[in-house]
Amino acid sequence: MNEVLNIIYRTILVLTILFFLFKIMGKKQVSQMSMFDYITGITIGSIVADISLDIEKNLPAGIICLLIYCLTDILLSFLSLKSVKLRNFFNGKEVILIENGIINRKNMAKNKITINILETEARINGYFNLNEINNAILEPNGKISFELKEKEKPVTKKDMQIKSEDNPIVYNIIIDGEIVNENLHHVNKDTKWLKHELKIRGKKREDILLLTLDSNDKIDIYLKK
Repeated sequence: MNEVLNIIYRTILVLTILFFLFKIMGKKQVSQMSMFDYITGITIGSIVADISLDIEKNLPAGIICLLIYCLTDILLSFLSLKSVKLRNFFNGKEVILIENGIINRKNMAKNKITINILETEARINGYFNLNEINNAILEPNGKISFELKEKEKPVTKKDMQIKSEDNPIVYNIIIDGEIVNENLHHVNKDTKWLKHELKIRGKKREDILLLTLDSNDKIDIYLKK
């Protein structure tokens, strides 16, 4: 029983420390991670599992190890923001795979990109013929960006001189019956205004799953079922 409680204690402690460390490190999607971020994430996961489940392992030493990895990642991120050279070194640079419709085989071989991989990535992006592509760039995060040749690009409203307006930003004002005060203040409204709008529409806050408001003051309400 003591062993189980010890594991629970260690796990909760480590997860709490990790939560605050990752808050400091900042939000990053997997697609935005550099190679060092990826390696750090795998290593941190291994350390967390190790010191949480193996009660014979030194807990303070494991926590210090976590701190070192996280602080190193924070330091490298800071240095990358300050120096373009360091940013390119740690995060990598863009690599041209296709330029003006011509495939750069040297860059593809250097980055272990085969023609099959290039075709697959093109199809994923909706391009089923490499002849349609003018430029392709391998981004630092491993994704490939494609640009169509001018003759292959779809016609836009601008090309046809059709007048159109940009869609306004939509804010969530009520979520699952709870008012999101931050968003309400952001659109320069208050709870008094909100209560008035709900009264006009005959709706109760508790019955609302989602209420949105755009920058043109258009309200949409989705009720709970």
